[in-house]
Amino acid sequence: MGRINVEVGPIKIFSMDPAKTFRDLIVWQKSHQYVLGVYEYTKNLPSEEKFALTNQFRRAAVSIAANIAEGFKKRTNREKIRLMNIGQGSLEECRYYEILSKDLEYGDTSHLTIMLEEVSRLLTAYMKKLR
Repeated sequence: MGRINVEVGPIKIFSMDPAKTFRDLIVWQKSHQYVLGVYEYTKNLPSEEKFALTNQFRRAAVSIAANIAEGFKKRTNREKIRLMNIGQGSLEECRYYEILSKDLEYGDTSHLTIMLEEVSRLLTAYMKKLR
């Protein structure tokens, strides 16, 4: 069974061809770009944050992409949705770390916020499609 096109704004989530690996999913691609952005941003955090905010922020960002990847190979939609939901929880955790970073005046996180909002919309749409 081929996938249908689903659009969120100008972004296609699925193509007519079924994804062969998690790397084919736009939601994973965007979440991976977010992870790379978080790693770049956290390089500039104060050294005293190395084992606190830096570690937590990176862990949560990686968890979004990792849960999408893991869920991709699950056999049932129920299992897939459960892992996508875990990814959503990590996504919300990242939202908080962005707020905290801004409030602590560690630098501008607006570029991360834009990326995270896109991942959130795509992940929500992907879960709706699985249901």
